[in-house]
Amino acid sequence: MSEEVAGTEQGGDGGIHTDKRGLRKVIGGSAIGNGIEWYDYAIYGFLASAIQANFLPAPMDKSTTGTIITFVIFAVPFLFRPLGGAIFGALGDRVGRQRILALTVLLISGGTFLIGVLPNFSVLGWVAPFILVLLRVVQGLAAGGEYGGAATFMAEHAPDNKRGFYGSFLEFGTLSGFLLGSLLGSGLQAFMSAETFTSWGWRIPFLLAAPIGLFGLYMRSKLEESPVFTELVAEGKQEHETKTQLRDLVKHWKPIAICAGMVLMLNVHNYTLFVYMVEYLADPDRGGLSGSWSLGLTAIMYAVMMVLMPFGGAASDRFGRKPSWYLSGISLFVLALPAFYFLLHGNLLVKIIALLVLGICYVPQLSTISATFPSLFPTQIRFTAFALTYNVATAVAGGPTPAINEALTTSWTDYFPAFYMMGASIIGVIAVYFSPETAGASLRGTEVPDAARTKARAVPATA
Repeated sequence: MSEEVAGTEQGGDGGIHTDKRGLRKVIGGSAIGNGIEWYDYAIYGFLASAIQANFLPAPMDKSTTGTIITFVIFAVPFLFRPLGGAIFGALGDRVGRQRILALTVLLISGGTFLIGVLPNFSVLGWVAPFILVLLRVVQGLAAGGEYGGAATFMAEHAPDNKRGFYGSFLEFGTLSGFLLGSLLGSGLQAFMSAETFTSWGWRIPFLLAAPIGLFGLYMRSKLEESPVFTELVAEGKQEHETKTQLRDLVKHWKPIAICAGMVLMLNVHNYTLFVYMVEYLADPDRGGLSGSWSLGLTAIMYAVMMVLMPFGGAASDRFGRKPSWYLSGISLFVLALPAFYFLLHGNLLVKIIALLVLGICYVPQLSTISATFPSLFPTQIRFTAFALTYNVATAVAGGPTPAINEALTTSWTDYFPAFYMMGASIIGVIAVYFSPETAGASLRGTEVPDAARTKARAVPATA
């Protein structure tokens, strides 16, 4: 293709990417949708006790069994994320990334809003938790296409040599969603009586998803299609049939297996630190903090991590994706057990430090997701392969993590979350060992991205 795509510029390495003004729009549009997705997960996890009290019958509304059931309902979307990833991923590889992203942000925010207006168990009986589960199913289907689409969209817009830096802002959106959810949850609990908050105050964060979602829809409707996908369409090389997509997926089984192993580590760490930690710290037999204090401590962790996100992404551009993932996986393996010891036995300051250590060790993984995973696959199946692999692994190791942590921490040892994170680190580091280095690789064309091949092709142009 000889002409430049509108709103893009040709890179010195032969890559095609969006200009700086367009990149700012892409960052904002992608990050806000991702933020809404994780805002939903955050407020459900943070306000699990209020949801338990409203949607389960007595005595389940105050029992350990009820808590586990509440986290099982939390995990429901993850069971449907692979189906959503397959559906929306296939559509995204056929009709484009931008259209799918506009749809998924609407479905996720709409489901969150409807939970906020759903009558409780005392009004609807067992119909209330049934509808709650249905809404979580819709959100799970939409989330299956949301993250894979947003990461692919961001990666295909960014310059090859700065994909880590620009992609890190997608995770900035993730942390923004978590931070907003924790601040709203802790603020409402601090200024409301426990009875008022449990009665109706918990609904406020869910209702706020409506205006946030409409704003996200507006921003995404203004985005231009990925230049990498636009170029593929111009060459007539995008996928057109399901059977050819499936055949290509099977052919690329190795990067799928690598991606699954890395996602497993990522999600056990993610849902232990970002979702279960609030419940863990607030348990009187463990962290012993109030609900507002446990949310406040996690909010501090999110804020510090948000500041570090761009630095983590930029470091991966300079030193490589694999060193970043090694650093994170190994450090969490070594430090998880000591950190949980101090979370259990330390004073407030020590708990904050221990939580920050875990969060900072997680940054090199989180900041490089959207630069690492889409780069494992060729353009024509990138959305489908990433979304499907990511969501299958997330269904196995993400959604169930809070429930697994609660069940085995209660029945076995208070240190189970640390052991769980350590086991996930082993699997993830092995997957990283077999993964290719993709920092600086071009995402153009129908070949699997390769940093060495991209560099070799750029040599004649710079000689």
